Amino acid sequence: MTLYRWVARNQRLEPDRAARELGLDREAIDAALLSLTDMGLLKADAEDPTRLRPVDPDLVGAAVTGRLESTIRAQQMELSRIRERFSDLRGPYLDSLSHASADVEVVPRVEEVRAALNRASAECTEEMLTSQPGGQRDPAILQEALGRDTALLARGVRMRTLYHHTARFNGPSQAYVATVSALGAKYRTVHQLFGRLIVFDRRIAFVPEQGDSAGAVVVREPSLVHYLCEVFERTWSLAEPFSEAAVDGLEAVAKDIDRTIVRLLAAGLKDETIARRTGMSLRTARKHIADIMETLGAESRFQAGALAARSGLLDSAEPEARKG
Repeated sequence: MTLYRWVARNQRLEPDRAARELGLDREAIDAALLSLTDMGLLKADAEDPTRLRPVDPDLVGAAVTGRLESTIRAQQMELSRIRERFSDLRGPYLDSLSHASADVEVVPRVEEVRAALNRASAECTEEMLTSQPGGQRDPAILQEALGRDTALLARGVRMRTLYHHTARFNGPSQAYVATVSALGAKYRTVHQLFGRLIVFDRRIAFVPEQGDSAGAVVVREPSLVHYLCEVFERTWSLAEPFSEAAVDGLEAVAKDIDRTIVRLLAAGLKDETIARRTGMSLRTARKHIADIMETLGAESRFQAGALAARSGLLDSAEPEARKG
């Protein structure tokens, strides 16, 4: 556009002079000239080809944006047609929910799971219960959840969430809990968590699909949903209000986690199972296990369990849940 201004002032094209005055080389001038003429911003004089006439940029811009607006309108119409076609299927789908087979529905793809969660969240009016295993949570997922949870709380929906104790060491989780707790949500943590669960209004529940799939199983059968809520309530009653590990003392929290790992070792569980139950990565869990065995002076898992029992570690009671 610098060359356009220069030509508008001088009313003719002198490439060498333009390059000198604009501090550009000839290649840059030639490239700019080609671009401006292609866009229609510069037009050669019919009687004197060496003279260039600038064209009103509003007219050129209107022509360019007109084409874009036409394309956008066409895409919006197509989007409306697609939405209308899928909307027509909503009625038959809702009718199908009256059948027993619809009480448990598998939603295989992550995009569909998110859409189902967003819809259930929008329809929720009273309460949401959530169990979120794992000590590390993706900041992007937390950011997406923040908008959904804020909207729920603004409508007066009660919200309770369970985390692993290991989440107390996770910065993004700490920041998220601090933000949403200020809006009225409640968070507690436990050493072992039964699995991922989201329940809306004690009416519809989401649990993970079997295996490593990102899909979910949507449960609407009243007895199953009630049972899942009872599992949640039992764990909630044993859990502790969420607080950063530093607040409770890093050493104390770490010892509680190690005590849980010792119990699981004594029960003969594999590394993968211990990692899943404590909300750690497999690598972190194995490091804890190695440190515990070294501290106890154990050469095997069985021996670690025996030594822990002898030292009274397995007899230590879980801390009594605090009110929150």
